[in-house]
Amino acid sequence: MTPNNVLLSITILLSLVYKSSAIYCFYCNSANNSACINPNELNPDVRGLIIPIIDCDKAVPRVNEYAFFCRKIVQTIYHPHKDSELRVTRGCGWVRHEKDCYRADNRDHMETVCQCFTDHCNSADSVNSTTATFLFVALAICLYFYRE
Repeated sequence: MTPNNVLLSITILLSLVYKSSAIYCFYCNSANNSACINPNELNPDVRGLIIPIIDCDKAVPRVNEYAFFCRKIVQTIYHPHKDSELRVTRGCGWVRHEKDCYRADNRDHMETVCQCFTDHCNSADSVNSTTATFLFVALAICLYFYRE
């Protein structure tokens, strides 16, 4: 096996592993922090001062061994006698859903819940880990076969 083949094999294997011992997530609720609605509109230096970032392993009490991840919940809350309200919540999650994003439509609210698995990934819509891995592997294969 040539050194290039070994490097490609290691790169592909490492791209499939994304578990880490700690994950850092944005932690906010737009009910009391309007910047939580879209943190990416803020300058990164300002965003760090306005929206807390927490280490899920330290912030959430552990009863069992959880594999923490970041979560973003967008809710439209329907009020009977006034306009509906948009609320965004960002934080840590520990019970995974089978889908990275899913919707729930209830009588009094509709919500979209997304989970992601890298630091600060709950700041906005992002590419899920499966898509990112596929793109990375495709790029590595293209570079391998089309090198000069």
